[in-house]
This record gives sequence, structure tokens and C-alpha cells, in this order.
Amino acid sequence: MNKLDLTGRIALVTGGSRGIGRAVVRGLAAAGADVALSYRREKDQAEILRGDLLAAGRRAAICQADLAEPGAAARLYRDCVEEFGVPTLLVCNAGNASRGNSVIETPEEEFDLLWRVHVLSTLELLRAAVPAMRATGGGSVVLVSSTYAASRPAGTAPYVAAKSALEGVATVVAKEERPYGIRVNVVAPGLVATDMGDRLVRSGGVHHKASDLDTDAPFGRVCRPEDVADVVLTALAPLSSYVTGHRYVVDGGDSL
Repeated sequence: MNKLDLTGRIALVTGGSRGIGRAVVRGLAAAGADVALSYRREKDQAEILRGDLLAAGRRAAICQADLAEPGAAARLYRDCVEEFGVPTLLVCNAGNASRGNSVIETPEEEFDLLWRVHVLSTLELLRAAVPAMRATGGGSVVLVSSTYAASRPAGTAPYVAAKSALEGVATVVAKEERPYGIRVNVVAPGLVATDMGDRLVRSGGVHHKASDLDTDAPFGRVCRPEDVADVVLTALAPLSSYVTGHRYVVDGGDSL
């Protein structure tokens, strides 16, 4: 039995059109799952990804959703159910980064935006998805966080506050839903070679992109989206059927 096989499963991935989300979507499809993914602005990238999945014989759907808007996550879930049926695999990956300012220099709107995108939209999506997972006999959820939730560097208060809360939600829901066969885990990457990672590196004023740091990174390279996606898939799959409430750190040991 292949315990990484997800054939016949339906997955919903937020922020699935680029970066870590895109790698997760491709990994899910390669494992046999049908995938619905959300995007905010990158419709062209989402369409290309959908075409690739369809060409590989998977069912795929894309949905535009600005998860900072109240009600957007619930609408996204309804759209997925109408297209495919009930998703029993859920990956909450969509996110925004802090702008690097101190707490006193950060506008209230930035705190509000990151709280809505990372925390409130996740709660909204869980409240929509969990009852249906219960009714179908279980499911698996991964919330994508960050090592910043633990390291808490200066200039990241809105992001750290949101990701820390997200991890707290994961622990609570893991305890609440275990009796219903629903597993909830966190995957927390460090610096990843994505558009967001490149912006973070450029803000330091020395390098232009995350991969410029390959030489000094663990194992001779900065984490790639596929490295994170592999752990997400492991957490979702039957291979991890006895794991819930766990925080997987994907940073090459950088936080040791």
C-alpha cells in the first residue's frame, strides 16, 4: 500500500497559484488528488497551473478570492464544493508579509490586513470545512506558518502576531477534532526561494533574491517551495495518520 497515495481525494489550497502553494498543488495532483486552488490577483498563473493539472489527467479548478475580505473564505469553500464535492484535504497557505517596520511605525491597517488574511480567513474556512469533514468521516488540514512565529525577529510584529495565533488555532482545533478523525498540523518553513522570500531578502539591501544566499544556507541552498510541499504532502497523507497537532519545521536546521 502506498501511504502517500491521494487518489480520489479532493483538496482545497489557498494561495495556490505561486510559490509554496503552487508546489503544494502540483504535489497533490502528482499524488492523485483533484485540486481546487485560490488566487488573489495572479489569474494567468492560476490558469496555466490548472491547464497543467488537466493535461495530467486530474480535475482542477481555480477560484479568485481576496481572503482579507470577510466572507471570502466561506464563498471559496462553497465554490469548491459545487465544483468537486467536499474537500477532505485542506491547506491554508495564503498570506501577506510584514513591511519591516517597528511596532510603533507600523500602521494599524497592516496589523488588520495580516490578521484578516492569516487568522480570520483561516477560522472562516475551518468553520465551513470541518462540519463536512466530520460528516464524511474525517480529513486532514495543514496550516502553513513560519519559523518567524518562534524566532520573532524585529520588524515583523504583524506577521509574527498573525502566525503565532494561527499556530494556536491549529493546536486547539487538533484537540477538538481528533474524535472526528480530523487531523490538523502546522508546517513552518524558514526563508524560501519564492517571490515573497526574494522581497524579504531585498529589504536587507545587500542581496537581490533568496537564492543569492545559497552558499551560506544549510545544505548549500536556500529552501525551495518543493521542500515545503513535500512536508505538507507527508502531513496530509495516510502516511501520517497518527500525527496531529504537530509543528513541522522546514528550515534545514537553521533554527537549531
